[in-house]
Amino acid sequence: MAAYYQKEIETASYEQIRAWQDERLVNTVNHVWNNNEYYRNKMKAVGLEPGDIQSRDDLWKLPFLTKDDLREAYPYGLMSAPLSDCVRIQSTSGTTGKRVVAFYTQEDIDLWEDCCARALVAVGATKDDVCQVCYGYGLFTGGPGLNGGSHKVGCLTLPMSSGNTDRQLQFMTDLGATILCCTPSYAAYLAESIEEKGLRDQIKLKAGIFGAEAWTEEMRHDLERRLGIKAYDIYGLTELSGPGVSFECEEQTGMHINEDHFIAETIDPETGKVLPEGSRGEIVFTSITKKAFPLLRYRTKDIAVLKRGVCSCGRTFVKMSKPMGRSDDMLIIRGVNVFPSQIEEVLLAQGLTSNYQILVDRAGTTDSLEVKVEMTPELFSDKIDSIHKIEADIVTALKAMLGITAKVSVVEPKSIVRSEGKAVRVIDTRKLY
Repeated sequence: MAAYYQKEIETASYEQIRAWQDERLVNTVNHVWNNNEYYRNKMKAVGLEPGDIQSRDDLWKLPFLTKDDLREAYPYGLMSAPLSDCVRIQSTSGTTGKRVVAFYTQEDIDLWEDCCARALVAVGATKDDVCQVCYGYGLFTGGPGLNGGSHKVGCLTLPMSSGNTDRQLQFMTDLGATILCCTPSYAAYLAESIEEKGLRDQIKLKAGIFGAEAWTEEMRHDLERRLGIKAYDIYGLTELSGPGVSFECEEQTGMHINEDHFIAETIDPETGKVLPEGSRGEIVFTSITKKAFPLLRYRTKDIAVLKRGVCSCGRTFVKMSKPMGRSDDMLIIRGVNVFPSQIEEVLLAQGLTSNYQILVDRAGTTDSLEVKVEMTPELFSDKIDSIHKIEADIVTALKAMLGITAKVSVVEPKSIVRSEGKAVRVIDTRKLY
């Protein structure tokens, strides 16, 4: 029998959901108009005033918000509450060194944690469970979000953060962790380590919540088999709050969007035209309960399908599919957002050329990132030590920019194949969808 964290909300009628969305959208539009000059100017630029938005049916009138807006308004330009009311930021990397910084009031955090608590209860978590959170903490939203949700459910929470696998396994076995929260690739690494150390009979896990990167149904089944669990997907973006924007239930056929907090649309990424539910398109989200950093019609660049219908779990929120790709050039590697422009910025700063290739692969369940870049004729040297020094410097600079380690190969001038059309910068051989 399905369990819920907030049953009256999660199983509300479609009419009730629409009523919440209509009222909260109007309130949010008025809130940003009155408190944020950036939004006010965007609305004025298309001839809109708050009174023009009376319900969700008017949502299409609002202009889109994009990552470019977030960069242009960095750091405080999209904050819609007084700084004195804000208690936290979360952040992700930016494409040109400017990070996306999201602000939160205490109420924003409470609502976000409610969303994560719903995700945990949907996979069977109760106050009797031990929840091991292996997402990164700090600026990354994964750890703080699931940590807060776990507290609200009443689980014993193990705030492990990522890495240090020996310690992860010690706590997992000694404290009897039953819920695992991490990226799917790290879950696979943990499974491999458990097998190597012969700990399988000491593991008490029953469910895993895995997100922040793409993973296939085949990977789901493999994780379930190797860890003896049910593996569930979760979706979120730092810009919107973090994990918990949507989550899978026991049916495992898509992620329920928390529609009392977010309105979702699918659009044609080329024209911006709103598509009917059931169509494959770019997902656009509007946050309707946030105070510090509400985003109106934010283009996620994720391609997915929205589908509404009766779910065996009893939840009435619309479902979104796993993201099926991107409408931009962003890569998600080991849970980290990576843009080719970030890599190019590092290479040029190191005095190298813009002739480079980014090679992404997946060995087993772990993503690999390699950057091949040509030397300039001036820097070219056949001394191995000199080349290794340049490669090491680039590795360090990329780690500082991206937060993950890449393999770097410096190659001879003019050795990377040229293209007469658009340069092929990225070769991604992973099978993600």
